Amino acid sequence: MIESCHPCVVGSASYPLPMAAIPPGRYIMGGMEADKFVSEVELPPREVVVEKGFLISETPITREQWISVMGKLTPGNALDLPGNAPVVCVSFPDAGAFCREIGCRLPSEAEWEYACRAGSGTVFPHGSDVSTDDANYLYDELGFQIGKGQLMPVGSYGRNAFGLYDMIGNVCEWVADTWHPGYKGAPVGTAPWLADGKKSCRVIRGGGWDHLPRVLRTSWRDWAPESAHWDNLGFRVVEDYKRAI
Repeated sequence: MIESCHPCVVGSASYPLPMAAIPPGRYIMGGMEADKFVSEVELPPREVVVEKGFLISETPITREQWISVMGKLTPGNALDLPGNAPVVCVSFPDAGAFCREIGCRLPSEAEWEYACRAGSGTVFPHGSDVSTDDANYLYDELGFQIGKGQLMPVGSYGRNAFGLYDMIGNVCEWVADTWHPGYKGAPVGTAPWLADGKKSCRVIRGGGWDHLPRVLRTSWRDWAPESAHWDNLGFRVVEDYKRAI
């Protein structure tokens, strides 16, 4: 049996960071034929075998979690948002520094999509369509504003089948992989794809509060320069699972 919550450790003190246990399994990663918005960067789809379970934070890292570990917010975080809103304007090196402090790491792209799909094989984690009841995004596909127009506290929308919040919408999320414009030649497992990627550019996943529904699709992927400090870009953390009870 795998634990559903695990405290990461900062220095000599235990820092409680809610983590969901993700079981081993296999899934089809990438775009699917039924998805009218699938693009070449999401192809070809391939089976990924997740040989080992892992722990992943239930939500994107929040402002209060960031402050508890790093001491202060990075510039660009709006001062009027609550502590349980996702931290944003964190570069890839910033996210890496947080991970080192608590002994965790960023998910690989394959781990991220597995956790997002949570056993589903649909365009969105919960089905073939999405609404503003499901996630925080701004525009419909015609460009009309229908969303909140700002970051929302984590957990404002329902969990997926693995118990994770905000895998789509609210903030895009850094993952460990360097950018490759498609999956041809990708690793067969869940290790980050680092070789021969676009220099100093990392994959981002999930879609943010200011996006269209098509960007919240489970297979959507894009890249950002490692130095990016964007107000719709955050991250969550992973720990390798080492214990069974």
